Amino acid sequence: MSNDNSSRPVLETGRNCWRRTKAGRIAFLVDGADYFRAVREAAVRARRSIIVLAWDIDSRMQLVPDGAQDGFPPALGDFFNALVKKNRDLQVHLLDWDFAMLYASDRELLPRYKLGWRTRRRVHFELDGAHPVGSSHHQKIVVVDDALAFVGGLDMTHCRWDTSEHRADEPHRRHPSGDPCPAFHDVQMAVDGAAAAALGELARERWYRATGKSISPAAEADSDPWPASLQVDLRDAEVGIARTEPAYEGRPGVQEIKRLHMDAIAAAQHSLYLENQYFSASTIAEALGERLAEPEGPEVMLVSRLNDSGWLEESTMGVLRARLHKRLRETASSDRYGSFYPRLAGPEDHWLNVHSKVLVMDDELLTIGSANLNNRSMGFDTECNLVLEARGDQRIRAAISAFRRRLLAEHLGVAEETVAGQERDTPSLLQTVEALRGGERTLEPLEPELPPGLDEWLPGDQLIDPEKPVDPTRLITRLMPGKQRVSGLGRGLAIGGLLLFFLALAATWRWTELGDLLTPDRLGALVEGLKRMPASPVLVLGGFVLGTVLVVPVTLMIVAVVLVFGPWLGMFYAFAGSLLGAAVTFGIGQLAGRRWVRRLAGSRLERLSRQLGRRGLLSIVAVRNIPVAPFTVVNLVAGATHIRLRDFLLGTLIGLAPGIIGISLFIDRAIAAIRDPGLGSFAILLVVLVVVVVGISLFRRRLRERRPLD
Repeated sequence: MSNDNSSRPVLETGRNCWRRTKAGRIAFLVDGADYFRAVREAAVRARRSIIVLAWDIDSRMQLVPDGAQDGFPPALGDFFNALVKKNRDLQVHLLDWDFAMLYASDRELLPRYKLGWRTRRRVHFELDGAHPVGSSHHQKIVVVDDALAFVGGLDMTHCRWDTSEHRADEPHRRHPSGDPCPAFHDVQMAVDGAAAAALGELARERWYRATGKSISPAAEADSDPWPASLQVDLRDAEVGIARTEPAYEGRPGVQEIKRLHMDAIAAAQHSLYLENQYFSASTIAEALGERLAEPEGPEVMLVSRLNDSGWLEESTMGVLRARLHKRLRETASSDRYGSFYPRLAGPEDHWLNVHSKVLVMDDELLTIGSANLNNRSMGFDTECNLVLEARGDQRIRAAISAFRRRLLAEHLGVAEETVAGQERDTPSLLQTVEALRGGERTLEPLEPELPPGLDEWLPGDQLIDPEKPVDPTRLITRLMPGKQRVSGLGRGLAIGGLLLFFLALAATWRWTELGDLLTPDRLGALVEGLKRMPASPVLVLGGFVLGTVLVVPVTLMIVAVVLVFGPWLGMFYAFAGSLLGAAVTFGIGQLAGRRWVRRLAGSRLERLSRQLGRRGLLSIVAVRNIPVAPFTVVNLVAGATHIRLRDFLLGTLIGLAPGIIGISLFIDRAIAAIRDPGLGSFAILLVVLVVVVVGISLFRRRLRERRPLD
């Protein structure tokens, strides 16, 4: 690697960083085991204040699953409670993202209860909804006594803990349910001194914006929270703090992290090492492409995960990554641009979830934080990164080099000294990696494929991965262009495709083992057994009430009762159960009052509350058909607005009617088609489906034309 350090300075306050400030001690923490142990040790040493900003917090998570031996409980929620019980001067503030329902299945149930209402008075838990719709609070910051701060990509939640060995048989890498978690890699940075105090200021401002309540600065403590086990990697150095904040409630947006990346790419002379969970930021890819097109430009190395998390990410973010990779691969040869994923020792399905967010430029500049290489992190979500820049200081340059070699050594399965020795003999970063690759644990080339069908269908990145808020009307227009003319050939292909689908379904039921497994006799016996239960009406209605309280999707409960009791009795149970569940949670909202419902539901529903109270019945009908919040949350908010119960129930009845009737008719015809699979049965099912979809669409359009939610 070249030792030329003549790169021009990159960090500029007010442009690509919020503040440049001094840290007496700096440490790099690679992977969760070291980070979470350091956080726990620092929290035990805290005297006045602990502030946590997070995308997710799980009260069941154990920071040190192999045993901390500090006398405090292992689970996070119990740990914080025990800390404030022992130290009456300590205040703990936990700010979690007021998450979208899309992530509900991967979140702890009722976090408000687990980390808020059930905790001691000096443990404060709040949800952060102070951002545009669709955005998220993504900063991962822990500040202790304004004297020590951690910033990076790790949240204090499940399936983040792992050692740098990433063993396949790691016994402590477990979900609170007991299920094993995949290997996980991430990075944090610890700072003290003025840098920690500045991060405390940032955290308190974020808390105020989310809650409207202030946190006093921590009084100077008489002890040092720096963990005894945390090795110092660098002393007495300047640290930059860079942010992303979306424009919101009159405040302009902040894109310091985006400018930092663009400026670092422009200033690079020799190499750019990027380690990130995602790669879909179009502006970053364009900047890299421009540098790779230069004959004497820097080489670029990207380390990311092999697979995205689940089908949805694979079909969206994965496609965007493949598009950008293809563009860069067409621009530069393999000796200038390389994309890799870490292959771990052990079974084939034991792969590393690279979750880190790191950029190293020429070993002159390093940034670690929460910002992904996607558009959201560049302008739409809240993010925080820390930055080190050498500016001619060989101590800082050596620390950055050592950190980068540490990451490469971990991914390549070799010693850090081996990486350093190879770099002395090899003039390039990519050549060094190529020379050391090939072991059981190593870096493998990552060449993401671009599925032609998905590539053609998937819209541009500004809809899937936006850098700024997307107008919902524009989104619908882009995804479902209702004014466009459809050609006769296209219409014919669509109808033919549907017909082939139903014919294939009929053949599947008649000629495969699926028909034997779900025969009418077997299905009938199961349904009849449930029907014959003497208490079935009470159980069904009670189940609706319990499910509504627990925020079970009402559509799922409706489908269940129609399947069990048939279209007519099932329809009756669906109406009765939905109304009863709505009435109970409406009553809870009335008893709790607006203040507590707002705390539970999140600040973004304040607008919904005002609308429900102002427009009454028509608004209830609308929100049942134009989803703006989960069924249960609408009930609670409606109760807190003191809308009349009669209007609430009537609006719920009218609003749910199209969906319940449509589901009942469709399931009735689907069961008939299963019992007597044939072209006629599936043709009727298709007609019913079209009628139901068109009918509900027209009903919703009529509601939108009335504009009850404006």
